[in-house]
Amino acid sequence: MSFKPRILIAEDESGIADTLQYVLKSDGFIPVWCATAEEAIAQFAQEPPALAILDIGLPDLNGFELFKRLQALNQSMGGPEVPMVFLTARSDEIDRVVGLELGADDYIAKPFSPRELVARVRTILRRSARNGPGAPPAAAPANHGVPHQIAPAAPPAGPQAPAMPFLLDNERMQIRYYGRLLELSRYEYGLLRLLVQRPGRVFTRDELLQLVWDDASDSFDRTVDAHIKTLRAKLKAIAPEVEPIRTLRGTGYALNEELPAKAS
Repeated sequence: MSFKPRILIAEDESGIADTLQYVLKSDGFIPVWCATAEEAIAQFAQEPPALAILDIGLPDLNGFELFKRLQALNQSMGGPEVPMVFLTARSDEIDRVVGLELGADDYIAKPFSPRELVARVRTILRRSARNGPGAPPAAAPANHGVPHQIAPAAPPAGPQAPAMPFLLDNERMQIRYYGRLLELSRYEYGLLRLLVQRPGRVFTRDELLQLVWDDASDSFDRTVDAHIKTLRAKLKAIAPEVEPIRTLRGTGYALNEELPAKAS
């Protein structure tokens, strides 16, 4: 008997909740729908899910506040960290940034593709299973071929070291690779910082334009490709045998999650 991860859905719109429940159930998950934050907290306390999908505009509590309460509840229960995804009709960039700064794993704006949402859920659960020894495994992978599109969390100030051969110093806007300081242009730095902060996550060219360039409307996909090409050249000059940036043909770019700890 295969394990079916429980997915908590906090969404007050029944039509959207029905769609989410159907597509998640069809893909081997057990959806648990809560129309209010109060119900979501009660369900979470009863049995923490493998992942939670939280609408920001709930009727009884702001989705951001619900996120913080569920996080606190999760910590008090002493179990593995439960990944959470924000779901909202709002397109305001401030909401997106606030949600990800809180520590959410993803942010999905309505209207959305149900299949895309499922693909993102699977990606998050696979990553949680790798990074957390007590995290529940994901259901068997489905061949949807849908890329996930997210905005990155805003980084903390000062040097930080992801589980990669990169060291970010956001105060100085510098990045070290295998201990060596990279000489980066403004846009090269912005691109590499996004990739390093979210290893394994795929950024489309359009996302990179929106998140890195001042006026994305005046730039083109080829602009991203050109900067990625120069980035790769600078990284290869330090570690010729390593390929840190993956290209997903027709989609975008991602940082390789399995880089050697030392350059040979």
